[in-house]
Formats: sequence, structure tokens, C-alpha cells
Amino acid sequence: MRGIIGCALCDGVAAMHCESDQASLCWNCDAKVHGANFLVARHTRVLLCRHCQENTPWKASGARLSPTVSVCVRCAAGGMASSAVEEGEDHCEGAGGGRAAEEEEEDHGDDVSDTEEDGEDDEEEGENQVVPWSSLTSPPPATSSSGEESSSTERSGSCLSKRPRENDDFASQVD
Repeated sequence: MRGIIGCALCDGVAAMHCESDQASLCWNCDAKVHGANFLVARHTRVLLCRHCQENTPWKASGARLSPTVSVCVRCAAGGMASSAVEEGEDHCEGAGGGRAAEEEEEDHGDDVSDTEEDGEDDEEEGENQVVPWSSLTSPPPATSSSGEESSSTERSGSCLSKRPRENDDFASQVD
């Protein structure tokens, strides 16, 4: 376990590491740096474990990432994630996730501009991506586009059934 990693730009605690910039950043500084233009928004950042600040299997990219609690495999297996909840720790404490509280303090009186900014945030959120860092994932099952064969998937995604063909003899249909 290494010591607490500080943000490269402020006195906050780092929540992610950007290999392209070779910098560990808190949530607020990451939003400033990677929100500057679309090129730096494409940088992939590795989220750091909330407890030991080791790299987690989670990577993220986008202009403005939402503060997220991430835990490395070792801490998750050791029960660190569940013990923090049992002890009543604040999930955003020390992780630079106080952006919402800061925005509430600044928002007194600017109700007209809030609605305009909210529309912009919705567009930016569509660009953010957080994906697991795993090579063991399998591709989704292939589906048929044939008119005689249909597939249905329940909402849970666990059941896949196909309607059998009425006539399995293709030679008789060619006539």
C-alpha cells in the first residue's frame, strides 16, 4: 500500500490517474483539465481505489466525469468496501467529490443560467464512458436477421428463445 496520492494541481486527494498527462488528479481538477477541449477529453483515465489508491480495473474518458466510488480488486476481496459503509464513512469525503456542495453555494440567484447550463451538461454526459478493464469479457450473442426466424429476449437478458422454423426442408422452398 502506498501513501496518499495528492492531486497534481491542488491540495486535494487524487481520484484518478491520466497516463497521457502523467498526472494524478482529483475530480474537480480532472473536470477542468479534460473539459478544456475535445482532444484531452478523449484521454483514458484509470480510477484509483478509494482506500489504498492503487489502480482499479475501471477506466474512464470524457470531458466531465461524475464522481464515482471505485475500489481495487484487493480491497474488494478484503472487505474494505463493505466495512467503509458499515462504519458510516461518507463516500465523497476526501475524494475530491465535493463539487455538488460547491455548486450549491455558488448557485444562489442565477436561476436563468442554471437551465441553460443543465442542457449543456446533458450533452456532455453522453460523451463520458466508464468501462471495466478486463480482457475476459465475451461478445454479445449473435442474432439472426432472417424473416422466418425471430428471437426474443426478456428484460432481464437471461432468457433467449428462438421460434423454430415451420419447414426445415429448404429444397422444397426453392421450387
